[in-house]
Amino acid sequence: MNTTQLECFLAVANHLNFSRAAQELHITQPAVSHQINTLEAELEVKLFHRTSKNVRLTQAGHQFGQYAREILKLTGISRARMRQWREELPQRMGLGCRNFLVLRALQKPMAQLRREIPGLLPVLRQVPSASLDNLLEEDDVQAIFTMQTEAGPKTARRHLADCAVACVCAPDHPLAEHEHLSLGQLNRLGGRVASCPPPLYSPPFSAALTHVLAGRGPDRMLFCDSLEIACTLVESGFAFTLLPDLPGCRLPGLRYIALPQLKPLSFGALYRTDSLTPALRRLFALLEEELAAPAQ
Repeated sequence: MNTTQLECFLAVANHLNFSRAAQELHITQPAVSHQINTLEAELEVKLFHRTSKNVRLTQAGHQFGQYAREILKLTGISRARMRQWREELPQRMGLGCRNFLVLRALQKPMAQLRREIPGLLPVLRQVPSASLDNLLEEDDVQAIFTMQTEAGPKTARRHLADCAVACVCAPDHPLAEHEHLSLGQLNRLGGRVASCPPPLYSPPFSAALTHVLAGRGPDRMLFCDSLEIACTLVESGFAFTLLPDLPGCRLPGLRYIALPQLKPLSFGALYRTDSLTPALRRLFALLEEELAAPAQ
């Protein structure tokens, strides 16, 4: 049973004429007859006595008319209330990233966006590399922040900033006295390095890290399940690590040392082309402004 059947039934019951009912509903008379026949078959009763000269309701038709009107009334109320519910929903914006450092960069732009668009509700997801791509493909998020440069068939990429790769260590670490380091110095003087599984990094950054780790024995590496663990070991002075050097992302109390031999990477956003809302476009602009400031 569907609302079209009920509307056809009530129109015929009102006019007692299939032709006039069809005119009211703006459909053909055979279509009205088909809907009534289907409804009668589902209910297993005759709703109308039909002859070549007239149409009249059966007793079952009179009884069913009460139910049909109530059902359509409830359907209309339900539609109106759901429409009101949709209109009152906050505007959601799904954003994804691979690690917590990007979340730090988003804080100030998102605070400004909240002031500009009070009804906006960001939904933040932090997941590993492959899962993040799936979230974007399935429209669970509308944008992901990454150094990945390849866009898929339904996505586009916006470059937001050039991002240097820095050696990060505690202030009392042997490397802390340097302003910049060659990869050779990093290998000779650095001691242990803390690193995470590749899915926790964007592929270009993971490639840079692999280049630095090449040739190191397991006694000089600390493998960590998360970037938070790696940074805790760095803060404690047990190791150094490599991190993207983006404004707003620097961890307080740590030394960021330039690595001139590693080329800067492109930090940007992959977004669904069918989801580039004014709010998302504004967030990109605010983030671009934030990242244009010098790292501190």
